Amino acid sequence: MLKIAGVLSLIFFLSGNVLGQYKKDVTQPDTSQNIIQNMDIPRVRYAESITARELKAHLDVLASADMEGRETGTPGNDKAADYIARYLNNLGLSPIPGTKEYKQPVAFTFSKWLKNECKINGKSFKHLWDYLVFPSDNKGENIKAAEILFMGYGIEDETYSDYKKTDVQGKVVLINKGEPTINDSISMITGTTRMSVWSNGLDKKLKLAKEKGAVAVLIIDNDIKKTLEENRRKILGSFLELGDLSQKIYEYPTHAYISTTMATEIIGKKQKKILKSRKRMAKGKGSPVSLVATLDLDLEKEIKILQSNNVIGYIEGTDKKDEYLVVSAHFDHLGKRGDDIYYGADDNGSGSSLLLELAQSFQQAVLEGQRPSRSIVFCWFTGEEKGLLGSKYYAEYPVFPLQSTVVNVNVDMVGRTDDIYGDKANYTYIIGSDRLSSDLHKINESMNQQYTQIVLDYKYNDEADPNQFYYRSDHYNFAKNGVPAIFFFTGTHKDYHRTTDTADKILFDKMVPIGKLIFQTTYEISNRKDRLVVDGVIKD
Repeated sequence: MLKIAGVLSLIFFLSGNVLGQYKKDVTQPDTSQNIIQNMDIPRVRYAESITARELKAHLDVLASADMEGRETGTPGNDKAADYIARYLNNLGLSPIPGTKEYKQPVAFTFSKWLKNECKINGKSFKHLWDYLVFPSDNKGENIKAAEILFMGYGIEDETYSDYKKTDVQGKVVLINKGEPTINDSISMITGTTRMSVWSNGLDKKLKLAKEKGAVAVLIIDNDIKKTLEENRRKILGSFLELGDLSQKIYEYPTHAYISTTMATEIIGKKQKKILKSRKRMAKGKGSPVSLVATLDLDLEKEIKILQSNNVIGYIEGTDKKDEYLVVSAHFDHLGKRGDDIYYGADDNGSGSSLLLELAQSFQQAVLEGQRPSRSIVFCWFTGEEKGLLGSKYYAEYPVFPLQSTVVNVNVDMVGRTDDIYGDKANYTYIIGSDRLSSDLHKINESMNQQYTQIVLDYKYNDEADPNQFYYRSDHYNFAKNGVPAIFFFTGTHKDYHRTTDTADKILFDKMVPIGKLIFQTTYEISNRKDRLVVDGVIKD
C-alpha cells in the first residue's frame, strides 16, 4: 500500500497540479483533473465508508435530549462517553495501553460563591455590578479593615516604587491598573513608549502585595462592565479548573476589581491628597495615602470536585508504531439551564460523530490487512467548553508521548454553514496547518486536490483574525507543545451556544467530503516515509 501511495503522489506531481496558492486565503480546487479520485484503490474505498446516514445515526444519539447537553461532570456527559467507548470496543480498537478501558479519568474543580457581600463605610455594593471577585482565584474569608492604603500602581522597581518606606503588613491596599507614564505615553519605568512587564496583567502586582504582607488588594477598574464581559464564564459559575484543587494554596491575597464609584466612596474627602499623590507619581515618586474607610468583605465559597473522562482508542501501527497521530474532537457541551437543553449538535456533536466514522474507516483498513505504518490515536476530549481542559490534561499526562506525536488533526463544528458561505456547502476552514509544519499544509492541500476537491478557506488562519479561533479549540494544547496541528471548522452561526443548535439543522451530506479529506490527510501522514518537518514557530 505504501508503494501505491508513493506512485500516486508521483503521478500527481508530474501532472503539474502542484498545490496551488500556498498563502492564499482560499484555495479553489482544480476540478479539470479528477483521475485519481475515481480510481478503485483501497484508500478511496475506506473513505467511502463515511456516510451521511451513519453520521446522522451517531449524532441523533449524541445530541439527543437523553444526553442533556453533555456538560462536563454531569450524567449526560458520562452517557456520551459510554456511547463512544462502546462503539470503539465494538469496532475492535485498542483501549488505553495497560488497561481494558477507553476512558482517561480527568478531575475538575468547580467553585462558586455561596455568599459575596461587600460594604464600604457601611454602604452595601453589588457583586457583578460594582465589583468582581473571581471564585477560582480567591478563598472564602471575611476581611474587615478600618483603613485602606492607596498604593498608586502597586509597583516596586529599580526606577520607581510605590512601596518605598511603607509597611502594608496586614493591610488592605488600593491600586490602579497599568503603570506611571509621562505625558500619557512614556513609561516611567522603561523610559520609552513600550510599557513594562508591570502592565502585563496583575500577576506581578498581586504576588508583590502578598510578599509585602497585604491581606487584600482592591484594583480600580475604569471599565468594570468590560471586565465582566471578558470573564463572564469564569465569574458566572460554569468555569472549571483542571485537577482536584480542594486543598489549593492561593498565590495571591484576596483581590477584587472595584468600580470608580466604589473607589470614590473609599477616597471620600481625601480627593485632594490623591491628586497630589498622582502628581508625585508623574514625577517618578511613589506617594501612598492612608484612607480612613471601613471595608467589610464577606466571602463564602462552595467547592466541588467533578469527575469526567476523555475517551481514547487507538490503532497500533507497524514499522513506525512508536510514532503517533492524534485525531481529536471534543464531545462535551453546555448542558442544561433549568429545563432548557443546549443540545450542541454542531458544537461539537458534528465533530464527535465524524471522528467515530473516521475510526471505523481506519479500522476497516486494518481488517483488510492495511494497517498504517504509524499508530493512530482517536481522542474525544471533555471539558473543552470549560477552557480546553480535557486536551490540556492529555497534554500534561499524555497516554502516548508528545515528543513522539507527529500531528494533531482536530475537528470542531463541521455540520453547518456560516453567513459567509450560506447555501454553498462545499468548503471548510483550515486553521493552523502552516503554523508549525509546511509539510502538513502541503499534504492537506494535495490530498484535497487528489481526492475531495472542496474549497479550503484560510480566513481564520490569519494571526490577526479577531476571533482567534486558533487558540480556541483542542488542537492548541498540542500546538503550544510543538506538535503540528490542523483544525477543520466550518464557522459559527446564529444557533452557536444556544438551545437551538439541534440535530435537525445538521447538513450531513456536507460533512462527508470533509470527513474524506481528513481521512486522506491522516492516512497519508500515517504512511509516509518521513515524519512531518517542524519548521514553524511555537507561540503561546
